[in-house]
Amino acid sequence: MQKIFISVASFVDPYLPFTVQNACESAKHPENLVFGVVDQAPDNRRKTLQALELSAEIRYIHIDPVESRGVCWARSLVQSLYQNEAYYLQIDSHTYFEKDWDIRLIEQLNSLNDMHAKPILSIYPYGFEFEEDRPVVKVRVGGLTTLVLRVKPNEALEEKNPVLHFRAEHQKIREPVLGFHLAGGFIFTFGQFVNEVPYDPRLYFHGEEQSLAVRAYTHGWDIFHPPEIPLYHLYKQPENAYITHHWHKDWDQQRDYAWHELRASAVERLIKLLYQQQDLGAYGVGSERTLQQFAEFSGIDYLRQTMNFEHLPKTL
Repeated sequence: MQKIFISVASFVDPYLPFTVQNACESAKHPENLVFGVVDQAPDNRRKTLQALELSAEIRYIHIDPVESRGVCWARSLVQSLYQNEAYYLQIDSHTYFEKDWDIRLIEQLNSLNDMHAKPILSIYPYGFEFEEDRPVVKVRVGGLTTLVLRVKPNEALEEKNPVLHFRAEHQKIREPVLGFHLAGGFIFTFGQFVNEVPYDPRLYFHGEEQSLAVRAYTHGWDIFHPPEIPLYHLYKQPENAYITHHWHKDWDQQRDYAWHELRASAVERLIKLLYQQQDLGAYGVGSERTLQQFAEFSGIDYLRQTMNFEHLPKTL
């Protein structure tokens, strides 16, 4: 079996060792896993990961959290560790895996490769929780629907801010659904994606997925929402302040820049990409499809700053 490069950008996350160990223990072929880890943490945890004595390879970079420039910057740094592995999996550092997740993802991706030269599997995974330090999945997956990503109600493209917010919705279908958005916490595709659509380190947080989805589409990649999601995500409550957030005040006050400056710079970056179609080099749109074709396909017209989803299938 060919190797899977697993991108993990961790920010002060106590669950990083759990995620790496669980991924290996749950995989059918852990010897084919290669972890690229950028660990933004107060202490270097290289020895902690080595002590797990896993058969997978780990390529590790430690960064002081004060020096971090955000998740997109970190994920771009992770991709510098990629060495032409066959498959690319991007996850968050708080992920829980089902048994044989590796071959199940590969089978789903390869089943699409006959009709689509460059498929991507991506969706917001179902959530899990920890109870007495044990991972617990409480959601009941009925096996009758497929999750798809759609723009949240009442969202609008603003003249000075193209950022949209998305949510997962059910479609009453049990097969891969062609989509126009992806989830930064779960991307599975062929390794060549890293070379063709590298992460833009100038982005910050919101808008990350829009940029990546549009750039992937215009480079000829097709996003699919898979019916089978063999991993789970530990979600945070959005209204709470977490020390594991890059923008937490305890980190922000130690830096020589403010997090909102990075956010503002990222918004300007998105405007150049999505509204103005400026040439951003390796981080710009591709030449295989146009933004106008993306608008016709997705209903999101960045050039005209309008949205129309009447052509999309109705969800449950």
